[in-house]
Amino acid sequence: MGYVAIQGGEEAIAEAINLLDVLRTNDQKNDPLSAQTIENQLHFLHSRVLSEGGLYHPELASLAIKQSAGDILEAAFYLRAYRSTKPRLGETPVHHGENLRLIRRISAAFKEIPGGQMLGPTSDYLQRLFRFNLLNESPDEFRNIAQSWLKNIPDEALPTSFPKVLASLRAEGLLPPIINKPTLPFDITREPLIFPVSRSAALATMARAETGSILAIAYSNMRGYGDVHPTVAELRVGYLPVMLPHPITGDLQEVGEVLMTECEIVAMYNSKDKDSVPTFGLGYGACFGHNEVKAIAMAILDRALQKGQTQGIENPSEDPEFVLLHIDGVQSMGFASHYKMPHYVTFQSDLDRLRTTQQKSGSKL
Repeated sequence: MGYVAIQGGEEAIAEAINLLDVLRTNDQKNDPLSAQTIENQLHFLHSRVLSEGGLYHPELASLAIKQSAGDILEAAFYLRAYRSTKPRLGETPVHHGENLRLIRRISAAFKEIPGGQMLGPTSDYLQRLFRFNLLNESPDEFRNIAQSWLKNIPDEALPTSFPKVLASLRAEGLLPPIINKPTLPFDITREPLIFPVSRSAALATMARAETGSILAIAYSNMRGYGDVHPTVAELRVGYLPVMLPHPITGDLQEVGEVLMTECEIVAMYNSKDKDSVPTFGLGYGACFGHNEVKAIAMAILDRALQKGQTQGIENPSEDPEFVLLHIDGVQSMGFASHYKMPHYVTFQSDLDRLRTTQQKSGSKL
């Protein structure tokens, strides 16, 4: 690829960067957004940046959103760039979704589930109609919403954990048994993807994928370019306690918590192995933040990639190279944005060839 260096444009580039701040601060009537305001009032946007940035740091995610003027891909890029400068101090043991301190838990497979359905905060049942009163919402009205709700909380305490819906299906033999293999998870931040890849590599790649990209490919499977046909066995949103061994005693200690979304789907499929016992197929998705669509799409693609591995690739959504190499938003953005850089050399070559071709064609007419 031919490029040419730009000379004499340093002042223009500096002013272009300054104009970003002018664009952000052009609203002189209001105060600047605080990190807490972004985290709390732009809850789902904030969650997407946490997930796609691959770094759980709520304050820096808010800063990234503010600094990028709401550009999600740029904000995720800031988080990844920051993460790459930090040393790795340790690794946690395996964490389990049943330890989530839940704010939401539903199942589409069963009406009654152990522990009960917990709808939590969701827009699933909303009519998509504007609430015009929010245009002129006063600070008092804003604060009164949460305060009024907190007054009506019942006194009885919720359980600290809930059983998994899949546990009952597995007890019946309707799911494949869990095979504990002492293998280390693939680290996509330190190792390149070399195909064929392990399931942990695929899951790690999808966990920080761009939400729209992973949804689009999963949607292709749902519409017929695949045959997963999933049922959400359980969808969980909550705070997962992070446990680390004490440096002296070695006992596990809670050092913090991360907001996560976890989804487990079951799907029927036709196995080519006639000797195996038929079971449901299982797909898994999990990501930082509150992002249910992404977790569901991830679980669908996890099941699709497993099917492609065992039964052969029949659709793009079952091809790990197609899926995993096209869902990273930061990489996709970088490649698309690089076309804005000077391509004078290559384009001049194209011009010369086209002019020469036209001249030769014209001389023959």
